Amino acid sequence: MENEKSIKPLSGYGALLLFLVLGATCVYLGIQEYIAACVIVALIDLILLSGLIIINPNESKVLTLFGKYSGTVKADGFFWVNPFTVKRKVSLKANNLNGQQLKVNDKMGNPIEIAAVIVWQVNDTAKAVFSVENYVQYVNIQSEAAVRHLANTFAYDNMEDESAEVTLRDGADQVSEMLEKELNERLFRAGIQVLEARISHLAYAPEIANAMLQRQQASAIIAARKQIVEGAVGMVEMALARLSEKNIVEFDEERKAAMVSNLLVVLCGERAVSPVVNTGTLYH
Repeated sequence: MENEKSIKPLSGYGALLLFLVLGATCVYLGIQEYIAACVIVALIDLILLSGLIIINPNESKVLTLFGKYSGTVKADGFFWVNPFTVKRKVSLKANNLNGQQLKVNDKMGNPIEIAAVIVWQVNDTAKAVFSVENYVQYVNIQSEAAVRHLANTFAYDNMEDESAEVTLRDGADQVSEMLEKELNERLFRAGIQVLEARISHLAYAPEIANAMLQRQQASAIIAARKQIVEGAVGMVEMALARLSEKNIVEFDEERKAAMVSNLLVVLCGERAVSPVVNTGTLYH
């Protein structure tokens, strides 16, 4: 596996000046009717011209000479290199990969839809050019594989796996960190560095979305009811204790049961209660 070798070639301005001088010489020889010499000088001039390269900011040129890696030019500017080298442009700018929505199963086997946004850039131009066939396509395929593996590793939420410390929905930071780490490991071969990776879309698949929504609503209702009942029991205990403390009324077990029943109905009911006034005793 080739490792990147950064080089800084000769300035292109001197080569450009030599090109102009040889061009003027060729014209002079042509006027003097030295045709053979003129043709030779013209060929040399054209070969010299093919060695001129321009490197823009955040770009590079990977050079190979007769099948052998010569080095990478990363410095921006105007340069001259060996005219016989093959020059391949590689961008060093950051790239955004907006992954498509994938339908996969989470750790508990539930079908979910997931997608990720990945920011990456070329870190080693030699590996990017020589270690893989097409580094852009390599990034796309490996990113999809990493997102699928991530979805299979964690449950969607704690409703499915109550013992899970990290879930896809609640552990956004941890999940993103693990995704970034796995992508860097997968893309190291291609000389790619992942700068950021985050989940951009996460949802249950349409075929189970309604069922899961009903389940979440039921869990919320149960949790609310549990809190209401706990509060109501506490209020009943307090009411009975205060009535006994103030000696307002003495309760036997039957009266206590009746009062507890009435208070729980009032406190736990969903609708407003219409009181019934009893002008007699508790038994009539």
